[in-house]
Amino acid sequence: MAANSVASKTARKIGIAVQKAASRNKVWWYDPHMAAATSAIVQRLPLVDLVAEIRDARIPLSSEYELLRNFPSLSRRIVVMNKIDLADPTQLKGWMRYFEQQDCIPYGVNSHNKDSVKGLLNFVQAQVRGLCKGNHHSSETITIMLVGIPNVGKSALANSLHQIGRISAGEKGKLKHATVSPQPGETKDISSLKIGSHPNIYLLDTPGILPRIVHDAELCSKLALTGAIRDGLIEQKELAVYFLAILNLCDQYKKWAKFSTNQSRLDRKEEASISSKLEMRQKKQYPMDHTQDPIVHDVRGAIFNTISSFDGNLELEEDMIKLIKAQSVALRAAFHVPEDVGENVDNKSVLSC
Repeated sequence: MAANSVASKTARKIGIAVQKAASRNKVWWYDPHMAAATSAIVQRLPLVDLVAEIRDARIPLSSEYELLRNFPSLSRRIVVMNKIDLADPTQLKGWMRYFEQQDCIPYGVNSHNKDSVKGLLNFVQAQVRGLCKGNHHSSETITIMLVGIPNVGKSALANSLHQIGRISAGEKGKLKHATVSPQPGETKDISSLKIGSHPNIYLLDTPGILPRIVHDAELCSKLALTGAIRDGLIEQKELAVYFLAILNLCDQYKKWAKFSTNQSRLDRKEEASISSKLEMRQKKQYPMDHTQDPIVHDVRGAIFNTISSFDGNLELEEDMIKLIKAQSVALRAAFHVPEDVGENVDNKSVLSC
């Protein structure tokens, strides 16, 4: 049996659980603030100059903002794929071509990388200049609405663009801040942030909106895994199994060799020094960048060690389960979780549907 059956079975279990919860409690899935936000967005959409749909670069189709389907004649739409640092770069190129074929203007960004956000700001300003020139736009103010499902990074991106845009324009005064949280649904109102001058460019940061009904269980599981829906509905260990089953089938872990405990201390120190210098020169990342967290380093090292040392056949389901069990133990140590807290991953939790 193919190894991806572990991922598909777990995804189906997660998706069905989400669908059942949504059908039992529609307010939980599509709560009153989403309904109010939908109405406000629908009223403003025809009035803005540009629409930037923010998607999760890891799931660019599943993170579609379905509300825009009601506006087929909407022009000048930018599809911004955020979190590109977490996505497969080879697949990202394919998605860029796909969105171009859909008559969208695609752009990939990491909202926690200063240079990446600067690139997006320059790109947006170029689009605004083209808009003003092509349409002979007489207004001195351009409005861009950011839309997307929950937790794709709209508010973090809006804050970064606002900060960099104000500094670039040499403007003084107190910076505004959109609410940013790892939990979905924290943005309740539409807020306006200035990101440019001459002409004045304002971003409208909007609350994340989910579709009223989701019929696809696999889509639900992807939304759960990437944090688009609230915690608490799905057991965290189920999400962990789903994630590891996907990760174990790709080569992403090979990039984390520098975090391996099997690597010599001297090699790690030298490699870390080189990496640090490159990051200082090239990335200029914000302090909030999660990739610099020591715990993240430990987790990546644990994953690298378990996969690289595993001698089983990952095309077999039982071997995939065996590897996930070993990773569960290693990750508990990386996260400093006491042995008497929680439960280990077992075959039943992986395979029950």
